[in-house]
Amino acid sequence: MIERFSFSDLRELFAKANEEKSGDQLAGLAARSERERVAAKQKLADLTLDEIVRQPLIDPDNDDVSRLLLDTFDRTTFDSLRSMTVGEFREYLLDDDTTAVDLEGVQRAIIPEIAAAVTKLMSNKDLVLAAARIRNVTRCRNTMGERDVLGIRVQPNHPSDDIDGILLAAFEGLLYGCGDAVLGVNPATDSVETVSRILIALQRLIDAYQIPTQACCLAHITTQLEAMRRGAPVDLLFQSIAGTQAANASFGISLAMLTEGREQVLDHHRGRDVPWKGDHVMYFETGQGSALSAEAHH
Repeated sequence: MIERFSFSDLRELFAKANEEKSGDQLAGLAARSERERVAAKQKLADLTLDEIVRQPLIDPDNDDVSRLLLDTFDRTTFDSLRSMTVGEFREYLLDDDTTAVDLEGVQRAIIPEIAAAVTKLMSNKDLVLAAARIRNVTRCRNTMGERDVLGIRVQPNHPSDDIDGILLAAFEGLLYGCGDAVLGVNPATDSVETVSRILIALQRLIDAYQIPTQACCLAHITTQLEAMRRGAPVDLLFQSIAGTQAANASFGISLAMLTEGREQVLDHHRGRDVPWKGDHVMYFETGQGSALSAEAHH
């Protein structure tokens, strides 16, 4: 018996080409069978990159994240890729002749939807192989992301934000050779006073031992900026973000807020006696499923 599958639009196709995930099931987007998943992957593999760009999964007229991505990606470089199918792009990424320089050259021409599409056709081993060729070097108080360097965050959290406990945990992590990526504390209390005390303490530790790293307190961006205005030293400005305007709104942020925050931190850096290596001052994270939990995934 021949079984046929149809997909109403790219959003359904992308969702059903995913490996089995509880989030997709909760959202009612998952493939109903392994056969449907394979059919979606086959159709996705034959899709051209140009079709993906021309049919945004989220309407840029109603979503500032999608609008920003489409307004700023490298269309000139994309012209050399537009006729390539997702399957062909996968082969290009995995080809032994494709170098890190090649990937760096097309990096700004790959919007997130294209990256998402090709990863749905890749195994874990494929992803490791492709990612190993990509270098994203960042510079704040030190340099991260260079080849053959493992950067590790020390996360010296304390249930009551006790400064002595935080410093002891941070010092222990440093003794293990960790912490070059960042000394990053998730505060138990998102208050200006708590964030200020943590940032000042971490700065004292870095200065006392001349540690080549940067500090961060992972509170809301507005709390960190207010602490900075009151005199706390901010190396990296943290914020949880998501891939849609609505999901970002659930975090209490906007693109304009992030842009303004970055400018304020850069200005703050110019007034500090620190030998900065560069101007990468933003630290972003997001938990899996944040868009789903905020009802902002469609």
